[in-house]
Amino acid sequence: MSDRYVVGVDYGTLSGRALVVRVDDGTEVGTAVHEYKHAVIDRALPTTGEALPPDWALQDPEDYIDVLRTAVPAAVAAAGIDAADVIGIATDFTACTVLPATSDGTPLCWLPEYEGRPHAYPKLWKHHAAQGQADRINALAHERGEPWINRYGGKISSEWQFAKGLQLLEEDPEVYGRAERWIEAADWIIWQLSGTETRNVCTAGYKGIRQDGQYPSREYLAALNPGFADFVEKIDFPLLPLGARAGGLTAQAAEWTGLPEGIAVAVGNVDAHVTAPAAQAIEPGQMVMIMGTSTCHVMNGTTLAEVPGMCGVVEGGIVEGSWGYEAGQSGVGDIFAWFVDSSLPAEYRDEAARRGVSPHVYLSELAAAQRVGQHGLVALDWHNGNRSVLVDHELSGVIVGLTIATKPEEVYRALLEATAFGTRTIVDAFEGSGVPVRELVAAGGLLKNRFLMQMYSDVTGRPISVIDSEQGPALGSAIHAAVAAGAYPDVPAAAAAMGRVQRRVYEPDDERAKAYDALYEEYRQLHDYFGRGTNDVLHRLRKIRNEAHA
Repeated sequence: MSDRYVVGVDYGTLSGRALVVRVDDGTEVGTAVHEYKHAVIDRALPTTGEALPPDWALQDPEDYIDVLRTAVPAAVAAAGIDAADVIGIATDFTACTVLPATSDGTPLCWLPEYEGRPHAYPKLWKHHAAQGQADRINALAHERGEPWINRYGGKISSEWQFAKGLQLLEEDPEVYGRAERWIEAADWIIWQLSGTETRNVCTAGYKGIRQDGQYPSREYLAALNPGFADFVEKIDFPLLPLGARAGGLTAQAAEWTGLPEGIAVAVGNVDAHVTAPAAQAIEPGQMVMIMGTSTCHVMNGTTLAEVPGMCGVVEGGIVEGSWGYEAGQSGVGDIFAWFVDSSLPAEYRDEAARRGVSPHVYLSELAAAQRVGQHGLVALDWHNGNRSVLVDHELSGVIVGLTIATKPEEVYRALLEATAFGTRTIVDAFEGSGVPVRELVAAGGLLKNRFLMQMYSDVTGRPISVIDSEQGPALGSAIHAAVAAGAYPDVPAAAAAMGRVQRRVYEPDDERAKAYDALYEEYRQLHDYFGRGTNDVLHRLRKIRNEAHA
């Protein structure tokens, strides 16, 4: 296999990246990125200019196809290899990013009669406008004693298939009725590549409430809304394990990508979950943090446990033979970017430019010069809602302790710390439920910030290993492509040969860890005060805001 290659394609929030990887040892030989023309559609629909309500986030599936047309051939060219030596392709996607389509896979937003209807477009993972539907899904599930609800920490997220599907029905029933498929983008892109409609166990389990071989019952769905009784008919299609071959590359997809027709196309996967094999972190006790605009936490376990506020536990959800656990934070890098974009004084930007560094690097340098707690601040990392452990996307960010002497770097550090405290809250929830977390393994763009990574180690009191690749999800997809092509018998074998990691790069500092324990207690008190119903002001403010927008 020294002269055979696979392609992994990572579909992110703003762009898609293709990576060419050598099969025998995982060497990354070429990569290319394509920025989505439409990016995130969250203010106005491009076709009509219609303003979108708060908390909406859409995309255009044409951008997904453009990644195949542009990034894949460019990555092969950058690798300097013969495309004939590529034996497989696999993709990963943000999730839950879901779209309505016809029975032949045509997105409804591509039909002229629906191009001006917002609900006809893919709803991106961070579309949080279905919180009301999620609340009803959860309340009814607990009222009826539905057995699957505790597999999701007691709450289904507004980000997932059922909440978004119920929102579609109730806000645009015509589009709902026309949608013969409600399909994850992770599965839709595989349909375009292979010509075969499949579903993957990862998104079906974590985002589609599929447990023990079945979806929620028709009776339960009808109790939510009589028109919702048929919803499972839109999502229940052939299901394949991760690493399986979905089919062969079609002639059209071969033309898009420049790859040989008929090569293996692996079943779809999720960007976070596919990264665990790439980081060689699939053993129990290894929690992978995929850190970018948001953070997803995934890990394997040998037994089934119910963790409050987790995003889900799915058999085979990361690798076959293990229970895969997921949790996450809806805003991490997004929060840091918000602060820099909205609140950084001009003199800070100018000084960063003078030094030839980004504002984030400059602020991190200033923040690193402070002692723990010196700023007198504590923040809640809910600017984009809370995914775990509260599962409430109508929560919002909080900063406590501001004075007229507070400096931008102090606020920035408090926001960094807030995300670290959020991760510790997740780790504590797992530990408290009998799922040990002995090692954190970091992947994603934020691991470049060494100050941030050391902070996470100090706050959590755990060593942090880092993936030895800047393209974790794409490398993970390439590993699955190699399995689908028959180069390895299973994902663990491929991960052992092709994955890469640096162990224990960061170790907790005892003095800083003790200081952070005190700050974390303040975070926890605010977390419970604003997040568990003692003071519901954040929800009331959200309601006032939405009414003002309306």
